[in-house]
Amino acid sequence: MRNEDEIWRLVEAKRAEYQALADRVWGMPELCYAEARSVEQHREMLEREGFRVTTDLADIPTAVMGEAGEGGPVIAILGEYDALPGLSQEAGIAEPKPVPGETSGHGCGHNLLGAGAMLAAAAVKDWLKANGIPGRVRYYGCPAEEGGAAKGFMVRAGAFDDVDIAISWHPACFAGVNEPVSLANTRIDFTFHGRSSHAAAAPHLGRSALDAVELMNVGVNYMREHMPSDARIHYAYLDAGGIAPNVVQGRAKVRYLIRARDVQELRPLVERVRKIADGAALMTETTVETQVISAVSNLLANEPLEAALHTNLERLGPPPFTAEDREFAAAIQKTLREEDITAAYRRHGLPVEKDKPLHDAIVPVSSKGAGMVGSTDVGDVSWKVPTVQARGATWAVGTPAHSWQVVAQGKSPMAHTGMVHVAKAMAGVALDAIRDPGLIAKAKADHQARIGGRPYESPLPADAKPALGMSLAE
Repeated sequence: MRNEDEIWRLVEAKRAEYQALADRVWGMPELCYAEARSVEQHREMLEREGFRVTTDLADIPTAVMGEAGEGGPVIAILGEYDALPGLSQEAGIAEPKPVPGETSGHGCGHNLLGAGAMLAAAAVKDWLKANGIPGRVRYYGCPAEEGGAAKGFMVRAGAFDDVDIAISWHPACFAGVNEPVSLANTRIDFTFHGRSSHAAAAPHLGRSALDAVELMNVGVNYMREHMPSDARIHYAYLDAGGIAPNVVQGRAKVRYLIRARDVQELRPLVERVRKIADGAALMTETTVETQVISAVSNLLANEPLEAALHTNLERLGPPPFTAEDREFAAAIQKTLREEDITAAYRRHGLPVEKDKPLHDAIVPVSSKGAGMVGSTDVGDVSWKVPTVQARGATWAVGTPAHSWQVVAQGKSPMAHTGMVHVAKAMAGVALDAIRDPGLIAKAKADHQARIGGRPYESPLPADAKPALGMSLAE
């Protein structure tokens, strides 16, 4: 039996347990840094598997790490389990139907992400034990990817200092190597303080914090013409000053998300936004205070690991979807717009196939999409150690991330199939690295070449702390 066949058999043997884990976490959607029940599910599974478990990793109550094996290289496999607000949805139906009493939902598939990553780590653990090979595999349960930058805090705390390579994945419409492109970003809260007064009897005595927020937003909107074309700036009101229009608003708060191609390009943009906030305060005779909530780096590629991952995916072949899977995916596609489906193919540089609700091929590594990109705190791990990510085909083609359609598909047989498929590929890469020190050496050389003279520097301010107990999604 070939080694890849053996590791894939070990993954397959555990699939039912980890499909159940994914479904349990789907049923308890928890937001950024509040994943108490979800991390408990992951901790219990790690202990049941015999991993050496570390809780409160990096002093984050909802972060956990399990390690198995002795000596040899250290292979990290990264999982997540946080959900999103406002995406409550029943599973298995192709129409929007919120779950009664629930407001959040797994609209980015992190219930699958965490379970699939741990499944890969557990199979590698069993393989190391069965073969008596030196090596350590670690599962990192990472909270707060959606806005909290937990991995950035974990990197800063030294949680990855002795790791040789890191492997992760993300649910998607296609199976293949994740194109290693993302935007660095910073989230900052701007709180303006003015002076309340009666808006009719004494407006001249008031100083409106809401006016300051609105002027800041106008200033940033004018700034958009004069920043790099791939940079992005978004904002959301957290506190508009109350519901009484006859009171001059004495306090108002806005959250800004500033994105740029890399950390070097991000820093000057952040300073420009800060100056606009100061100007808005000056114009309104208010004051402004700021708090950095999170910050993440852009992703770094790693060609040796990407080649190893693609080889494993090609050996596996496409996910073995069933006729029932395709039928459900087709029903989901009927809720999408044609442009959603077309954009999904173009994002990956693929020809559009309108008659295929599920994609049953491995995306070539050479495929280069032209679509817009988001951000991920995996970027900070990729600056610290050589990192590779897969995409797993778990959704109907065209399904937009952060949507009710993702939640509806989150417990489906096709989602389980895609999760197990990518777990086999990740476990295969881990095995390749453990058995071939040359792969790790090449990955580290590639990593150093990309960093060049710019060693990792956390985009988080030195005094920034994980936003525990704070709703990052309001």
